[in-house]
Amino acid sequence: MGSSATPVPVPQRTVVVGLGNPLLSDDGVGVLAARLLAERLVGAPVSIEESSWGGMRFLDLLAGFERAIIIDAIQWRRGPVGTVYRLSPDEAVPTVRAVSFHDISLGTALALGTRLGIPLPAEIVFLAVEAGDILTVSEACSPEVSAALPEVVRRVEAQLGAWGDLPEARCTKPGSPSTL
Repeated sequence: MGSSATPVPVPQRTVVVGLGNPLLSDDGVGVLAARLLAERLVGAPVSIEESSWGGMRFLDLLAGFERAIIIDAIQWRRGPVGTVYRLSPDEAVPTVRAVSFHDISLGTALALGTRLGIPLPAEIVFLAVEAGDILTVSEACSPEVSAALPEVVRRVEAQLGAWGDLPEARCTKPGSPSTL
């Protein structure tokens, strides 16, 4: 009798979350990056999510994962529009106005989630892209932010590879543009 081995699915230990509003120009860079990554990483043992919610509302997307990469627009004004920053969650722009739990910063939301016993990732990488225009209704990012997307994708893939979630050969999916 032959044995027919059924492939055992690899558990997803890592989540990539693209944050932002894809209808507000540069604010949509996180969501656009997540969409590009979802196309490139088909079959990889990584969960890729999009969310327009910040603060406490997006913690459910992180719950239960060991590691997370969060991609979002930022207006730090420390570099030119399109600059890609790698930050700790605590370095995210602090909340200027908080009228509800939905408006609190990433670092504050994570600290509160931990205190509430939500099983959040032990390792979190925050990739932020310096945004110029986050108010114009447009599904397209500015040219500077659009030009930063390949760098964001490269950094995410490199981090996934470093964590062992993405074999090096998977970083460039056959048929995908290598310049992406």
